[in-house]
Amino acid sequence: MAIPIRRGSIHRRRGPFDLRRTTFGFALIALILAGGGMALRAAWRSAGRHPVAAVLVIALLLVAALLVLRRRRRARRIAETVTEAAYGIVDAGLAELDAAEAARAEQRPEPPEVVAHPVDYAQLDPYAFEEAVAELCRRDGCADAEVVGGAGDLGADVVATTPDGRRLVVQCKRYGPENRAGSQDLQRFGGTCYAVHEADIALVVSTGGFTEPALDYAEQCAILCYGPEELAAWSEGGAPPPWVAAEESAAGVSAP
Repeated sequence: MAIPIRRGSIHRRRGPFDLRRTTFGFALIALILAGGGMALRAAWRSAGRHPVAAVLVIALLLVAALLVLRRRRRARRIAETVTEAAYGIVDAGLAELDAAEAARAEQRPEPPEVVAHPVDYAQLDPYAFEEAVAELCRRDGCADAEVVGGAGDLGADVVATTPDGRRLVVQCKRYGPENRAGSQDLQRFGGTCYAVHEADIALVVSTGGFTEPALDYAEQCAILCYGPEELAAWSEGGAPPPWVAAEESAAGVSAP
């Protein structure tokens, strides 16, 4: 709300000194003082001649002064009462607003909890499966993981660099539960993963699992094999990434 500013503000710049106005001002003050003195003198003389009337006048003046003081005090009490009432109304209004806001907060529905469902990798097509494996590598620190599978890939479907600088080469086998990766699959990959792709870590991921001969060959050639269980644990965070798991396994084997 705008507050009007009086034109006669004390901040208004005063005009130049005027001798005539100053002289007139002093004369007016002298006249008022003289008139007041004469009035007091006349009142004193009158009081000497009529003491009863003087006492009555003084009494009336005292009563008037008391009335003025009482009215000022009463007005002050009234103002204080009105102010307290206004504050009480404001506090009550704020309390009602707070209660309404709390009620609305209680009535707000809770945001639905986001439940991460495990990915059914066996339902993906082969290319989507390769992309999903590459995304797992990127999630766990292999920022440059990319799908390179296709005609002439020589067994490498995903290549990446691990956080510690090692080269990871992955072959993806999106098989059904009745079709497991065999020893021939592992032998073809084993013939290229190190010699051709210069892998530091070789990994085969199969949604159908592996045959026993395939696992035996992989162990001899230091190829990691991830079946459905290992893939699910890696994807859901229940197991470390393959390159970390291989390092931990190697450290456990070498320990006395």
